[in-house]
Amino acid sequence: MAGPGRAVRGRFAVVGGGIAGVTCAEKLAAEFPSEDIFLVTASPVIKAVTNFKQVSKTLEEFDVEEQPSSLLEKRYPNIRVIQSGLKQLKSDEHKIYTEDGKEYIYKKLCLCAGAKPKLIVEGNPYVLGIRDTDSAQAFQKNLAQAERIVVVGNGGIALELVYEIQGCEVIWAIKDKAIGNTFFDAGAAEFLLPKLTAESQETPIECKRTKYTVEGSEEKGRPPGASDKLGSALGPDWHEGLHLKGTKEFSHKVHIEVLCEVKKIYLQQEFIQLQQTSLAFPKGEKNVEADEVLWPVYVELTNGKIYGCNFIVSATGVVPNVEPFLDGNNFAVGEDGGLKVDKHMHTSLPDVFAAGDICTAAWEPSPVWHQMRLWTQARQMGWYAAKCMAAEALGESIDMDFSFELFAHITKFFNYKVVVLGKYNAQGLGSEHELMLRCTKGHEYIKVVMQNGRMMGAVLIGETDLEETFENLILNQMDLSAYGEDLLNPDIDIEDYFD
Repeated sequence: MAGPGRAVRGRFAVVGGGIAGVTCAEKLAAEFPSEDIFLVTASPVIKAVTNFKQVSKTLEEFDVEEQPSSLLEKRYPNIRVIQSGLKQLKSDEHKIYTEDGKEYIYKKLCLCAGAKPKLIVEGNPYVLGIRDTDSAQAFQKNLAQAERIVVVGNGGIALELVYEIQGCEVIWAIKDKAIGNTFFDAGAAEFLLPKLTAESQETPIECKRTKYTVEGSEEKGRPPGASDKLGSALGPDWHEGLHLKGTKEFSHKVHIEVLCEVKKIYLQQEFIQLQQTSLAFPKGEKNVEADEVLWPVYVELTNGKIYGCNFIVSATGVVPNVEPFLDGNNFAVGEDGGLKVDKHMHTSLPDVFAAGDICTAAWEPSPVWHQMRLWTQARQMGWYAAKCMAAEALGESIDMDFSFELFAHITKFFNYKVVVLGKYNAQGLGSEHELMLRCTKGHEYIKVVMQNGRMMGAVLIGETDLEETFENLILNQMDLSAYGEDLLNPDIDIEDYFD
């Protein structure tokens, strides 16, 4: 390439090797086969979407696979992967500087640098943030020696983690009344809870989504000190193939502390000086037994209880990774810390786009769509950002992508298929809505959110086969008042009405 001090020019540059960045680069490479597309990523592996399946108009399923970046360059010979961290963006000069001392001049740039775990406390060796494959591996090493851990957080990763861990006591601290509130309401949590306390687990349904190989990257080809670099986010089955088993010979032992947060963390020495009592693992409802064991670390919760443990897992969500780009650039930043993008994925700076976890959707959204930092949205945004960059480069106009019409996500919790559609938790609907429920214990849980006779959202747990019907009802906003409670009557085949 160019000698020192000479900038390399390219029409398109993308920063970030996660799902949003890779999808964006692939789409650009396909649209402009004779142009070089620069993909700047600090990691030797990239995240690729495989086995993509469009389940319905807006629902999609895919696997996330870690691959060496050379595979991406094989598939798209015009993608140039630059394996280096980004040092600085000079947007007024249309230049990016990488850690390895090179500079690149772009015409259009897309920032897809993802997000990083929001740790409850920085720099404490007993606090692990889980968000990517590297941290999941570190977690597995620690769990092998653990007798008790404290999990803090109530999103998808905390939910999965607590369900998967066996042979280790888990104290689960959540700030809400019920588990999994980012995806469910209290009713769905009740439906799932028996699975958490069941002594033995049924053999898990064979899972075909991910292949998490970080093969070879552990030792060779990994610069010293690179392990603390941000890995990409975890896939929907990140715990597959990890042996999440502690030292004890029982399967599940979970105690949930609700409506509380972490007040303070003490190392063993500090705790001894405190002269406070910590609690043993609760045996029944009325637990106030003092703990005889001396633990490496102690957690004081805002409800006044103190528990000792081997380590703490911080699964409290993510913060957009905007730091490297803010210096000297006047980006408009959203309340959640992301780079604001308009409906064409444009940031507030000319020729700079953003997609995935790093961005904040600042357009007026459809009444049944909202942003959530999920794999599905990273893929959709990366793909759509590439379309927008292409359209702008060619002077064409472009319509908002259909995937932003309706929020739709499909996942798995506790071995149940889970589909969430629209404003499934009545997000932003105020008190002007009503809920309808149908629940068969151990089999299915169906909740719909109605407003003025129209369906605004739904949660479907289990094999309900209602996702396409409900998707259509939410999209076409048909008035369903006439059906009343019969809408969820299992003896009425609702699909027949609305095909």
